[in-house]
Amino acid sequence: MDVGGAQWCKSSFSGDDGNGEGCVEVAFLADGQVAVRDTKDRSLPAHLFTAAEWAAFVAGVRAGEFDPN
Repeated sequence: MDVGGAQWCKSSFSGDDGNGEGCVEVAFLADGQVAVRDTKDRSLPAHLFTAAEWAAFVAGVRAGEFDPN
């Protein structure tokens, strides 16, 4: 899928490396998919997720499922 015209937003959880670059950007596509890409190397292909997959991921983050123990 071409995501060239997507509106990308940097994650609020992405750090800043001092050069104004975080680590993750997300775009909500017209077809309902969610694209995620590496801010530091935008030439890499984006990872695509369904709306349900993205919702499950966000719910897991909010529930602390990925927090280090």
